[in-house]
Amino acid sequence: MNTKQRKIVVFIASTLDGYIATKEDSLEWLFNVEGEGDNGYSEFYETVDTVVMGKRTYDWLIDQKLEEFPYINKECYVFSRTSHEDTEDVKFVNEDIRQFVEKLQKKDGKSIWIVGGGELLFYFIKEKLVDEFIITLAPTILGEGIPLFKNGDYQLDLSFTGMRSFNQFVELRYKVKGK
Repeated sequence: MNTKQRKIVVFIASTLDGYIATKEDSLEWLFNVEGEGDNGYSEFYETVDTVVMGKRTYDWLIDQKLEEFPYINKECYVFSRTSHEDTEDVKFVNEDIRQFVEKLQKKDGKSIWIVGGGELLFYFIKEKLVDEFIITLAPTILGEGIPLFKNGDYQLDLSFTGMRSFNQFVELRYKVKGK
């Protein structure tokens, strides 16, 4: 029996002014910043065995025409309001997010990564489902775009747990208080 509940982690890059993409869903700004190695991605990736994302984020990934699906060795769930047929790499979910997450957390395993996007992240934050935030800030200001944190009626109190720099990027780590 698993006595330790699996953590739900947000690991994401943001501009200094708090955007995760341009209005056109572009991440070009991210690739224009000089980092160091993979900016901690591989190290983080080993701590998770399950990824969750929204359908818009999934569609963006597919539109990138990558040689292979980036989360091939992980359990991958895509939340969608409409039904879709599962693929070799992805299980589509159209059920209550809280109940689904509680089932996931009861299974043995590593941490669960919320890959994106903004809508799904908003729900996880509002429902206080997130345990930890790892936010990598890029020295870029977009002025507008898709915000990391949507406006809404919620509040999370955090404890700062550490930071690292990867050349021009700064990684900030926060634990949600009371989790």
